[in-house]
Amino acid sequence: MTTVLVILIATVAMLVFEVVRIDVVAIVCMLALAWTGALTPQEAFSGFSSNAVIAMMAVMILGQGIAKTGIMDRFSQAVLKKAGTSRPRVIGLMSLSVGMLSGFIQNIGAAALFLPGILNISRRGKIPASALIMPIGFSAILGGTLSMVGSGPLILINDLLRNADLTPYGLFSVTPVGILLLLSGIGFFFFVGKFVLPHSESTGNVVSEQDRLIEALHLPHHIWHYTIPQNSALIGKTTEQSGIWEKFQLNILGIAKGKDVEYAPWRETKFEAGQEMVLLGSEQAVTKFASAYGLIHQGRNDRLSGLNDPDRAGFAEVIIPPRSEMVGQTIRKFSLRKRYAVEPVMMFSTGKEIRGDFSDHRILPGDTMVVYGLWEKMSDLKASPDFVVATPFAVEKKDQKKVWAASLCFLCAIGLAMAGAPISMAFFTGATAMVLTRVLAIQEAYQAIEWKVVFLLAGLIPLGVAMQKTGTAAFLAEKVMMLVQGGHPILIVLTIAVLSTLFSLFMSNVGAIVVLAPLVMSMAQIGGLDPRPLALMATVCTANSFMLPTHQVNALLMSAGGYRNADYFKAGSGMTLIFLVVVVTMFHFLYL
Repeated sequence: MTTVLVILIATVAMLVFEVVRIDVVAIVCMLALAWTGALTPQEAFSGFSSNAVIAMMAVMILGQGIAKTGIMDRFSQAVLKKAGTSRPRVIGLMSLSVGMLSGFIQNIGAAALFLPGILNISRRGKIPASALIMPIGFSAILGGTLSMVGSGPLILINDLLRNADLTPYGLFSVTPVGILLLLSGIGFFFFVGKFVLPHSESTGNVVSEQDRLIEALHLPHHIWHYTIPQNSALIGKTTEQSGIWEKFQLNILGIAKGKDVEYAPWRETKFEAGQEMVLLGSEQAVTKFASAYGLIHQGRNDRLSGLNDPDRAGFAEVIIPPRSEMVGQTIRKFSLRKRYAVEPVMMFSTGKEIRGDFSDHRILPGDTMVVYGLWEKMSDLKASPDFVVATPFAVEKKDQKKVWAASLCFLCAIGLAMAGAPISMAFFTGATAMVLTRVLAIQEAYQAIEWKVVFLLAGLIPLGVAMQKTGTAAFLAEKVMMLVQGGHPILIVLTIAVLSTLFSLFMSNVGAIVVLAPLVMSMAQIGGLDPRPLALMATVCTANSFMLPTHQVNALLMSAGGYRNADYFKAGSGMTLIFLVVVVTMFHFLYL
């Protein structure tokens, strides 16, 4: 018992003070238990064969498969379109959406998925990013309590219960508490958000590379969607004949009709009735163009909406190197639009700035063009030896052909778990199905696994085993119970909730539940209470990490929101109190 206590204290200290990486701490802890004889080698390495580790790996693979097909991108775009720029509506709808997603994919992944869209709404709607990002982050954390695969601790607790010869929980056993927590978090920011969030208009308004480029070069950045009616004088004209570049100083980014979509249509493309077009330019210029040809203004077209999405399209500076095939040619002769589907917006040549129609300007070595297009088209431009793309961007091509296969694999995993199959088997079956249906290659499945998390779980699970085997958990439980013995059962419940919250503030939530679970189960037995729901409550409370940016979701969003520790303490204190009230009340009356 003394040996395990020393290892426990040393492990907690290293996790709190971050002496080394948390996965290294877990490995050292696992080896220490084996070398000191507290556990046999087989017991020390049992974490690698645990259901928790298998389930976590499966969730990572399933999440990667869903992300690769672009399902989540479509979902986030639909939410953004529905939310508009109304602050309460954005906070409410986005928080609910990211929270629901966090119930089935890693909460940090759900938060990262919505972050670009949130920043985009912040820029377009003139809403401080600091007023949006923290509520969405808190909702991602709260959403992790919606199912038993929503977070690492909830995946892990079933293994800890099995080690104590207790019945594990089903996939949705925690859902009633999770729903109430998520709704409480959304309501908290809806009603008191303006009092607890930073008020500075500049806070968190991070200037992106695109914003800097637009401001430095005075680029047009307003994008408009129009339809060509049956009686329009534009019908039958080519893009060049319409005078769109020279006369109206506009750029056409794309046209669509039915299933046919053409990006950066070339000069010989003829306009047809019923086509939907996307224009880039000032409001005055586009109004003049629309009036001249009787065009009808409309909302965004789903097929062309990618041109409005900064994650999928934008401006790029393109330099012409001396050995480029384009040197000595013009844009017209080179057929830039036809080859690469990008729209040239302006050019710098011999120190001069050229706008409008520069299709017949002869290209010289060192000339720089600014073009607009989809990032996936820009990547083709970047791969060509004829261009040097100076603007950094990242593009991840989505395999939309596998959308249905990925969705069925994901739903199959959830269905198997709901039917009573062990969560690890259900979700790993779904992950394997994604490989068999070629949603992911096996190498991509391996790459999707965050091995740091795997070793963290596998390394800390034996600590919980050792605490039970040696009686350490019972010893600590007796000491804690001396403080609350004889009181009302709700006092024990509240003590466990507060203890779990304190642990989660200063160490990883996975590490916290490994230490707490054996302790809580022993406390329950001493107090004559059912240990299963108290262990589950302690697991849920390890998500109650709002007063400090120690949770991985808060750490991810802190910079983007421009927050300080004081901001988290101010908003997190209220959220922590609401969390404790909801959890203690629900578990006392519903689970115990």
